[in-house]
Amino acid sequence: MRAWQCRLRTSRASFLTVAALTVSAWTSAAHAGWCGDGLWVDAMVASYHVHPDKDFEQFNPGIGAECWVAPQWAVTGGYFRNSLSKPSFYGGGVWGPDFLHWNYIRLAVMAGLISGYDYGSYGIGHNHTVGPVAAPLIMLEYKRVGANIILVPPIPSSDLPFTLGFMLRVRF
Repeated sequence: MRAWQCRLRTSRASFLTVAALTVSAWTSAAHAGWCGDGLWVDAMVASYHVHPDKDFEQFNPGIGAECWVAPQWAVTGGYFRNSLSKPSFYGGGVWGPDFLHWNYIRLAVMAGLISGYDYGSYGIGHNHTVGPVAAPLIMLEYKRVGANIILVPPIPSSDLPFTLGFMLRVRF
């Protein structure tokens, strides 16, 4: 019975990840309707770990997308090689309210699911490696290029401290 529940959790987590990636990777025809407020392709570049107790990988290549479905809301998803040198997939939503938007800078928050870390009792899937994430973002943009700086909260069961993630962005 326990193995069946584990497979169900893994299937559900995989489905949610694939669904988030599918939504954020629409073709240009769907982009006009769904992503009317912008479609960004993100390239994950690096991370910085605040006061780490052990060594982590600082170069974290990856790719993702942000589909802005309204001026303040986006659906996002992607893949990167995490600081533990494991593959990570993420999917979720971004809220960037207008009152936190000044010229080229926008403050936002991202919430969703991410894989590739040991979440202990909070995790789902095989070995509890898919879990929730809520993180503040600093979004910089100038015309069609930009950058995201994300503050990922610690994941104690993976001994991961606060982490700053750095992404480059291009708008289509």
